Amino acid sequence: MTTLIRGNRPTLRRLALALLLGAVASAGARAETNDMHILIGSYTHDSDSPGVLRLRFDADKGQVDPKPLQTLASHNPSWLVLDEQRGRLYATNENGPAHADPVGRVSAWQLDSSGEHQLIGQNISLGDEPTHASLSHDGRYLFISNYGSRPNPGGSLAVMPLAEDGHPLPVTQILAHQSSGVHPERQQSAHVHSAVPSPDGKRLLVSDLGADQVFVYRYDPSNAERPLQPDEPASVELPPGSGPRHLVFDPSGKHASLALELSAQVARFDYTNGKLARRQLLDLKDAGSEVRHSPGAIHTSADGRFLYVSDRGDYNHIIVFAIEGDGSLREIQRRSSDGREPREFAISPDGRFMLIANQLSDSLVVIRRDPESGKLGDTLQTLPVERPSDIKFLATP
Repeated sequence: MTTLIRGNRPTLRRLALALLLGAVASAGARAETNDMHILIGSYTHDSDSPGVLRLRFDADKGQVDPKPLQTLASHNPSWLVLDEQRGRLYATNENGPAHADPVGRVSAWQLDSSGEHQLIGQNISLGDEPTHASLSHDGRYLFISNYGSRPNPGGSLAVMPLAEDGHPLPVTQILAHQSSGVHPERQQSAHVHSAVPSPDGKRLLVSDLGADQVFVYRYDPSNAERPLQPDEPASVELPPGSGPRHLVFDPSGKHASLALELSAQVARFDYTNGKLARRQLLDLKDAGSEVRHSPGAIHTSADGRFLYVSDRGDYNHIIVFAIEGDGSLREIQRRSSDGREPREFAISPDGRFMLIANQLSDSLVVIRRDPESGKLGDTLQTLPVERPSDIKFLATP
C-alpha cells in the first residue's frame, strides 16, 4: 500500500478526499450527538399550552430552539416520567374538581420508528391532582402521588400496573395516611407529594406533606395486586408542620435529601439497609425573615458532588450545596431563578447548563453551570413557555 500511495497521485488524491469526507462525516455525527431534545410539561388550566412540548436543545451553545419539534396534547401534565429503556413517556395529569377535566389521570406515549411520541393509553389515578409519579425498577408499575388538595378525601398513593406494551392499567392498590393537622390549611388531610424507589428498587419512600412523615414500603412484585407493604419501621418522623415534598437519593445510594416545603428546610439523611437516619436539618430562610420561602424541586448532580434546591414563594432562588466527603451538606451559593415560582429544573447531561421552569412568570431559563465548582453562572436564554411544570432531557433518537 505504501508503494501505491507514493507512485499514483490520482489514487493519493482520492484517498485524501475520502479521508476529508470521512472527517466531515465524523464531525457531523458528533454534532448530532450534541443535539439533545427536552420535554417540557406545562399546566393547561388558565393557559394556552397544549400540554407537553418537545424542543431541541443545542448542548454546545446552551440554547433552546423555540420552535417545537412535537406537541403532545394533554391536560395539566405536571410531572413527566421517562422509561428510556422501552422508549416510553408517562405524565401525571394533575386534574381536580376546579379544572375542565376534573378527573386525575396518567397518560402514556411510545416512541415510534420515526422518533415521534404516540399516545398509547390513559387511565384514572383514583385521586385528585396527581402531582408526581415514579417507575418501579422492573418497569411493571407506576407509583402515583395523588396530592388531593381538598381536605376530604385528601391525598393518596396509587399503584398502577403497566401492560407489556406500556399501557396504563387500572389502579390495583390505594394507600392513605393520617394527617398531622399542624398547619391549619395545608395539613388537615394527607397530601402525598412524591414516591421515590430506593436505589436497589426494594423499597418505596413516600413523602406526605400533610402527615409530616416519609412512609416506607417494601416492594414485592410477586403480589401483583398489592405489591406494596409497610416496612419496619413504617415511617420516618419529621418536625411538626415541616411539610415534606420531594426526596432525592445521591448517586452513591448512601445518602438522601428531602425538601420540606412548609418549614423551608432541607433534611439530610444517611441511608443504610433500607433505613433513613437524619444527620442534618438546614434552614433556607433567615430567622425572623418576612420573605416567604417555599422549597420545591431538589436534585443532585450526576457526579454526586452537589445538591440543588429551588426555593419559590417570594424568594425565587436556586440554592446550591456542596456534598462533603462524609455526606454532609455545605451551602455554597444562592442564585436567582430569573423568574417566579421555579417549580422544577434539570441539569444537562454534560453538567454545563441548568434549565429552570419558572411557572408563574411563564418562562424557561437557561443558566450556565460550572461542573467543577458546581456554581451557577450567567443567564444564556429566557424562553416564553406558558406555566411550565417539569423538564426532562431526552436522548436524540
